[in-house]
Amino acid sequence: MQTPVRRIAVAVAVAALLPLALTACSDSDSKDKASDGKSADASKGSDKSSPSDEMVGMDKPFGPGCASVPKDGAGSFDGMAKDPVATAASNNPDLSTLVTAVKKAGLVDTLNSAKDITVFAPTNDAFAKIPKADLDKVLADKAQLTKILTYHVVGQKLEPKDLVKGSYETLEKSKLTTSGSGESYKVNDSANVVCGNVKTANANVHIIDSVLMPKS
Repeated sequence: MQTPVRRIAVAVAVAALLPLALTACSDSDSKDKASDGKSADASKGSDKSSPSDEMVGMDKPFGPGCASVPKDGAGSFDGMAKDPVATAASNNPDLSTLVTAVKKAGLVDTLNSAKDITVFAPTNDAFAKIPKADLDKVLADKAQLTKILTYHVVGQKLEPKDLVKGSYETLEKSKLTTSGSGESYKVNDSANVVCGNVKTANANVHIIDSVLMPKS
């Protein structure tokens, strides 16, 4: 049995120790919360891509048709980036019919000397969709050929983001439209971009699978 004096001493000791215990618990809780907060922030950071990560690949050529572009040499992506657009196209074997048409129309110097343009470039297979007799007729008519080819050229550089939903005046003076998202785009709802965002010294090139025809 404790004496009154003993009970008073115990009470005083407990009273003295209680604030210390509470402080220790508070510090521990604060550290735990801070640790939890940092973990949560780290987790959030790992789930969200940084702006630099999101931009990776945005400036690269894209699309299934890019696989047929030479891996090196003047006709490769790196090689084409060094030359003006008509010269660059002449080094790509998939664009030989287009290059022939450009030469017949006398547009080589026009395209090579232009600044900051976009060319929607039909592949050889795109031209092959046109009946041979009709294609030969167009190739022999310089005025009509020029009209068709300049309809494939826009007087500004169009990036993939500009193709999502756009309407652009061409060098032929009428408009073409673009639509799509990601790596899938159409021009005039009729031609698919099979290899987009190809860079040349003075132009952005989007290679397409059909020849565009101006309405008028």
